[in-house]
Amino acid sequence: MTTAELQQRARGPVLAGERAGIVDFLTTTDHKRIGLLYLFTGLGFFLLAGALSLVMRAELTFPDLQFLDEATYNQLFTMHGTGMIFFFASPVVFGLANYFIPLQIGAPDVAFPRLNALTYWLALGGGLIAFSGFLVGGAAAFGWTGYVPLSGPIFSPGSGSNLWIIGLVFAGTSGILGAVNFVATIFSMRAPGMTMFRMPVFTWNMLVTSLLIMLTFPVLTGALALLFIDRTLGGHVFDPAAGGSAILWQHLFWFFGHPEVYILILPFFGVVTEIIPVFSGKPVFGYRGFVFATMLIGVLSYSVWAHHMFTTGVVSNLFFAITSMMIAIPTGVKFFNWIATMWRGRLRFQTPMLFCIGFLLMFLVGGLTGPFLASPAIDYAVHDTYYVVAHFHYVLFGGSVFAAFAALYYWLPKMTGRMLDERLGVAHFWLTLVGMNLTFFPMHLLGLEGMPRRIADYPASSGWTLLNVIISGGSAILAVSILVLAWNVVASVFLGRGAVAPDDPWGGYSLEWATSSPPPHHNFTALPPIRSERPVFDARVAASAVRPEAAEPSVPTDPSADQETDRG
Repeated sequence: MTTAELQQRARGPVLAGERAGIVDFLTTTDHKRIGLLYLFTGLGFFLLAGALSLVMRAELTFPDLQFLDEATYNQLFTMHGTGMIFFFASPVVFGLANYFIPLQIGAPDVAFPRLNALTYWLALGGGLIAFSGFLVGGAAAFGWTGYVPLSGPIFSPGSGSNLWIIGLVFAGTSGILGAVNFVATIFSMRAPGMTMFRMPVFTWNMLVTSLLIMLTFPVLTGALALLFIDRTLGGHVFDPAAGGSAILWQHLFWFFGHPEVYILILPFFGVVTEIIPVFSGKPVFGYRGFVFATMLIGVLSYSVWAHHMFTTGVVSNLFFAITSMMIAIPTGVKFFNWIATMWRGRLRFQTPMLFCIGFLLMFLVGGLTGPFLASPAIDYAVHDTYYVVAHFHYVLFGGSVFAAFAALYYWLPKMTGRMLDERLGVAHFWLTLVGMNLTFFPMHLLGLEGMPRRIADYPASSGWTLLNVIISGGSAILAVSILVLAWNVVASVFLGRGAVAPDDPWGGYSLEWATSSPPPHHNFTALPPIRSERPVFDARVAASAVRPEAAEPSVPTDPSADQETDRG
């Protein structure tokens, strides 16, 4: 062994920052970089799953089969739903949580940095494994809910179905480990003065979400393991002919599946609750009410799973109808609090705020259709129709995606040190709003007219053609909106055309705005005193030595217009 090799061995492990470029990024345990990896991965699967939906919409624009057969169409809608639920929405939630929970509580990192890195690679591996079915004779083709016997060995004998199961087990394991890490971080690493009721609402919502994940994802992982045993080892857990129960799968899946809706939406409730007060120039109305409403949603989410099973005839329809309507109460509390926060505020209609308002409107439409589906009599009529498709897209796209875009415009300057272009952001918002409503609102009408979901073709005599043409046109507008967003990010961040972001471009309230943009490796050089849930605002008040009303930040209407642009 040479002298140089001995010296290298004596130095020990390679330190952070000593590896070159991409290798350093991919081997990192820094929570901020892992958060960015999650976000890029989630956006990648969003583009992939979105492309699958465009192909499906192209097929359904006109009656009769155009260029897809039924088997291929089944694979596309299965992997579209799987990609959006498990490999877009969840990674984006974990990406935002990874990046901002330590910053918001004044911590240098998460509690278990190496475990944090493992969760990302499990999530990425799960997504790649699930989608690799397209390369081995066909992906899973039984819907993202995996209902048996369709997902059993008789109706789905290919390797793609096994890969789907393995991929989701990876994703579920990642979620469980990540949730444990977040809970440990929030309980044990808060800065001095950061009591539980001084935490930002986003961090509170992630705490409740993490507890939900710890309770629900093991159920999904166990159910997937049983399904894998049925498929590969001759088990009969879900085989009624051998004493098993196909309905058992529905119970297990939806016991995970409906809390999963809140796992995907509660963090974005927190995002919206961070943004609206800042752009209203007011503290959040009813801070503790928000927190307790989030807790109540978490508890009630375990009492509603069987409203997906009204038509099976084996559940108590009355009980689950009542609990399904009850869960709208704490969500309604949040809506009133958001509106009260904006009431008589000094509103700034910049892109993050526009997407928050869009979130309120679109999620409200999805919420209003929910009680109809919670009524067994109505559910019997529209079950497995496009009415249901419209409902959950208004909830998940109108909720999660709009809020995710709001978070992107709000926090990307903090993550990258560059402002996004405001004009492109406004164009992106309006294209998204128009495209979404043209895409999903007509689905209510199709469902009421009886068009089933998950069909690759429909007869010309059905009268559904015009609405399907409108829906496909709306999906094309959504695709254009994503191109606008992509160009905005590429031009502003990667090409260096965006204005240099100040440490606090919006006049924020929580601790992430007390550090540089982007933050240093150790997050903070100093922390302001934490005496309320708005420590950065309190620090501005103390620094200006004026009354709080006068201490509201003098943020320009368009920060990107007033900052000197560094063209690189």
